[in-house]
Amino acid sequence: MKRITESESNHQNLDTLSTRELLIGINQEDHTVPLAVEKEIPQIEKLVDQCVERMREGGRLFYMGAGTSGRLGIVDASECPPTFGVPHGMVIGIIAGGDQAIRKAVEFAEDDREQGWKDLKAFEINEKDIVVGIAASGTTPYVLGALERAKKNGVLTGGISCNPGSPLSQLADIAITPVVGPEFVTGSTRMKSGTAQKLVLNMLSTSIMIRLGRVKGNRMVDMQLSNEKLVDRGTHMVMDATGLDEQKANELLLKHGSVRAAVDAFNR
Repeated sequence: MKRITESESNHQNLDTLSTRELLIGINQEDHTVPLAVEKEIPQIEKLVDQCVERMREGGRLFYMGAGTSGRLGIVDASECPPTFGVPHGMVIGIIAGGDQAIRKAVEFAEDDREQGWKDLKAFEINEKDIVVGIAASGTTPYVLGALERAKKNGVLTGGISCNPGSPLSQLADIAITPVVGPEFVTGSTRMKSGTAQKLVLNMLSTSIMIRLGRVKGNRMVDMQLSNEKLVDRGTHMVMDATGLDEQKANELLLKHGSVRAAVDAFNR
C-alpha cells in the first residue's frame, strides 16, 4: 500500500506548551480555513446548481465518508428535515461501517472498496441522484469505490477533500478541494480539514434548500415544530408575518403545523 504523506505541523513540541499556548496555536491555524473554503466557491456553486436541478426532478443527495468525514455528512443530512421540513430520504448520509460507526470506529471499514456501492444500491440509487464523497485525504477506498461505480451508472458525483491532486479530486465530476495546510497535530484531519468540510457542507445544503424554496426571506418557514423552543420561534415568525397577537399566532401555527402553512392560511 502506498504511504500517505502527511504535512508536518507548523508547531513543534506541543507536549511542552501551556494550555494558553495550545489554544492560541489551534486558533491561529483555524483562521486559515475560511480563506481556503472561499477559494472553492466556484466549485461549490457548480455542485449546488447541479444538485438543485436534479433534486427538483426527484433526485436525492447522498453523502459518503468514513470516520470524521462520514460523521460530518450524517450530521448535515440529519439536520435538513428539522431545519427545512424536507423528507428524511431527500438528503442521506452514509458512513463506512454502518450506523454503529457514528459513535465508535469500525476497524478497516473504510478500506472496503466494494461496500460503498452496496450501501448505495440499498437505496435503489438512480441517475437523478447525486453522490458526494467526503474524505480529507481524498484516498479512502470506501468512498472511491462508491464514486467509481456511481459514475459508471450515470450518477453525478462530487468530492470534498483537502488534498489537491488526490484520487477523489480527480475522480469526482465536481471536486471541491479547500487546501487548509498542515494540521496543528500532524495528520489529525478531524481539525482544520474537518472544519473545512463542515463549512462546505453548510454552504452546500443551505444553498440547495434555499434554491428549492425552503426558506422565505431569511426564515425557516418549513422547520419542524419538534420542541418548545421551535414552537416559540415559529409563533413569533407567524406574529411578524400576520400581525396577530402571540396567542392567536400560536394557535394558528399549531393548527397548520408550520409557519408557511399558518401564514398561507391567514392570507387566504
